[in-house]
Amino acid sequence: MSIMIDSSHTPSCYNNTTTSYKYNPDSKNVSYSATATTFGLISNLIAFIVLIKSFRQTKNNSPSFFLIFLGGLVVTDFMGLLVSGSFVISFHATRIDWTELDPTCHFCNFMGMSLVFYGLSPLLLGATMATQRFIGINHPFASSSRMTKRGTISMVLMVWFIAGSISLLPQAGFGSYHIQTPGSWCFLSMTPKTSDWSFALLFSLVGLISIATSILLNTVSVVTLLKVYCGAERRQRSRDHEAEMMLQLILIMTISTVCWCPLLVFIADKAIASTGFEGDKLHCLIKLAAWNQILDPWVYILFRRSVLKRVNPCAVWSRTSIISLSSSIRDNVHRSARTSLGSNLRVDVPEDPEKSNVMPPSPTTSSSPSPCLIGSES
Repeated sequence: MSIMIDSSHTPSCYNNTTTSYKYNPDSKNVSYSATATTFGLISNLIAFIVLIKSFRQTKNNSPSFFLIFLGGLVVTDFMGLLVSGSFVISFHATRIDWTELDPTCHFCNFMGMSLVFYGLSPLLLGATMATQRFIGINHPFASSSRMTKRGTISMVLMVWFIAGSISLLPQAGFGSYHIQTPGSWCFLSMTPKTSDWSFALLFSLVGLISIATSILLNTVSVVTLLKVYCGAERRQRSRDHEAEMMLQLILIMTISTVCWCPLLVFIADKAIASTGFEGDKLHCLIKLAAWNQILDPWVYILFRRSVLKRVNPCAVWSRTSIISLSSSIRDNVHRSARTSLGSNLRVDVPEDPEKSNVMPPSPTTSSSPSPCLIGSES
């Protein structure tokens, strides 16, 4: 049934202006919400345990710093699923109308703040991790001398502080939170008021800028690593752990981009046009964004060198194997070119009749080692 109450007696979070609110006590989404939330919580717990074990075994500073960032990301995803999942599942299980349960909008505002905070935090952490890897790869000596574990933890706390400050802006009068269809959750409001669409635009721009920063810096870092592996800089230290971190960071960036960009673009478009949200579309897009918190932990659980080596040893290329493989390919190309050039010369030059029956000795060629037999560094 649809709830339409006089706006003068209705709290702001339930006051229907441009966002439709349809209370649906017969909703059957409890199974989906419970399954997705439980799976996400278990995944993040497993990832957190794996990260703790890896952190204790890590002696190099660069991987340990990266593990701290990953730990902050796992904690953020876990708490985001726990808070939002508790609200949504409780609504579906009890079938309580929030206008009766929370007439003062305290729970609604808290859930809206939680979604904004736990939505921006992973995106900002991804941009921070991309920045740290960019500096670590392009300026390794400056990074190793300045970065400390305490400084890394401070950066994670700073990201949480920034995301939390943005989520608290509606409490200061800049923007507001509103009940969303089907009435099981609250999110930022979209009304013709300047503060509402400005806050929505701020939220979307911060998320999109974070994703764009991650894409740009990660691309530069990957190009730099490829130059180190296959270029002339072969005397540098082994960077296998950096390749592993970049693989995980690129996967985290890809998941964030796929899950969050549709929602952020949708919000930015509505904010610029100053139009309201379509409740059903917003609901679908927020579900897609929630999968970011579910899929993130599996990046580190599955895409580690120790795991990949067990699955397919030939698929894990160390610095030595990449250089050897590229040298082998280059030698084969040069040998083929010389052979082709020699055959062309024999066709153009007339053959001496007295030497026509003399066969030249065949040159011995050494076979290049198979990539699977090349030793991989740990």
